[in-house]
Amino acid sequence: MFHVDLTPHADREAYAFSLLDDEEKARWHRFPVPAPRRRFALCRAALRANLAERLACSNDRLSFGYGEYGKPHALVDGRRTPAGFNVSHCGRHGLIVFASNDRIGIDVAERNPRRDLDGIGSMVYGPTERRLLALAAGSRKVHLFFRLWSMKEALIKALGSGFSLNPSRFEVPAAMLEGARSSEFRFPHAPSNCWHLIDLGEHRFAAAFAYRIPDPDGA
Repeated sequence: MFHVDLTPHADREAYAFSLLDDEEKARWHRFPVPAPRRRFALCRAALRANLAERLACSNDRLSFGYGEYGKPHALVDGRRTPAGFNVSHCGRHGLIVFASNDRIGIDVAERNPRRDLDGIGSMVYGPTERRLLALAAGSRKVHLFFRLWSMKEALIKALGSGFSLNPSRFEVPAAMLEGARSSEFRFPHAPSNCWHLIDLGEHRFAAAFAYRIPDPDGA
């Protein structure tokens, strides 16, 4: 797992763009404003450089496919590889994690003090989470909102379902609502699979990482 610095830097951005393939460059051009273009290029270039090294291939042999809900996977010469990875970026921060499989998810979020955190929370959080958010005020509310969001997003990304799963249908583990930095978790609709959730938040951003705990038989 590593951090990607997404602050503006013309030379770094130009080099990152040069590493993208034609499809990615077309995607870069579709972003309407500079900031999303910068975040995409820098994170994708960092991902490419690390994957090429891990897969022992040149950058031009590497491409990406996408699952039913948009989760990417790496291809070498058009063939899917077993390499697992996940990427998240927000503002001036990107996080990338690698694993031996794709049952992982990571999320990073800069704490933006929006005006209606309770209103947004009513759509994405469960009853206990909403109560905690309603009781918090000021910077504590902002911190709690984005801590909860990063944990939920990491779990959804690890599951690979995208937002076909409404985040209000599950709550983060009770221990983490009480301040713990990590805990095991099971989705209510799929309790047979156990996940490990870790709060990676620090003073610059909220962040979380989730991964599936292998079954005793190795599945």
